[in-house]
Amino acid sequence: MSADHGHGHGHAHPVNFDPTDAGHDPHVPAPDARRAVRIGIGGPVGSGKTALTAALCRALGGRVDLAVVTNDIYTTEDADFLRRAGVLPTERIEAVQTGACPHTAIRDDITANLDAVEELEQRFPGLELVIIESGGDNLTAVFSRGLADAQVFVVDVAGGDKVPRKGGPGVTTADLLVINKTDLAPLVGADLGVMTADAHRMRGELPVIAQSLVETPDAPAVAEWVLGQLRTLATVR
Repeated sequence: MSADHGHGHGHAHPVNFDPTDAGHDPHVPAPDARRAVRIGIGGPVGSGKTALTAALCRALGGRVDLAVVTNDIYTTEDADFLRRAGVLPTERIEAVQTGACPHTAIRDDITANLDAVEELEQRFPGLELVIIESGGDNLTAVFSRGLADAQVFVVDVAGGDKVPRKGGPGVTTADLLVINKTDLAPLVGADLGVMTADAHRMRGELPVIAQSLVETPDAPAVAEWVLGQLRTLATVR
């Protein structure tokens, strides 16, 4: 039986992904008029996206009118976690079941996520911020600008200190890169200094935040970045 599944695994040369190429993002930026700012949170499975989303809800819930959309392939696990944690009233959390690779619903066909966001905006007319958490994906998982105004990409120390230098659009082009679970570095033999330096080298002037939600449960640095995005994007509009 042939091992070729039609995904191009047999390339003799690397394929370069240019995230600035409009062909990779089939959607135009969403209209700006009178809608909530949307921040996307993506990253590999287990990197801590849901924990970061919960931390941001705790940090910002009393300061910003916000809601959350979560993405899972077949379940509502992440939304259920947030509801059980009590970080927001349950009616402020919507779940999307993608039924396919998570990047499909955040980049290729964003309809289900847009529907969820619009439902929240209708439910809460004063909504200022919607956090959209992607399902766990890989280093190429970037949000369409038709869905998210800005993107946070999360990697974790437990994945190894080589992850930032592997690159990929998530690492190199996200508006913010978060290196998560820094408290685990000594336990998994990861060099946090190397990881951070590689991240800055790969990203140029784009920001990098290294954090441990064990040490700073409310993710203060990321929360301040989100507030800055909220002020900037609201001003631009």
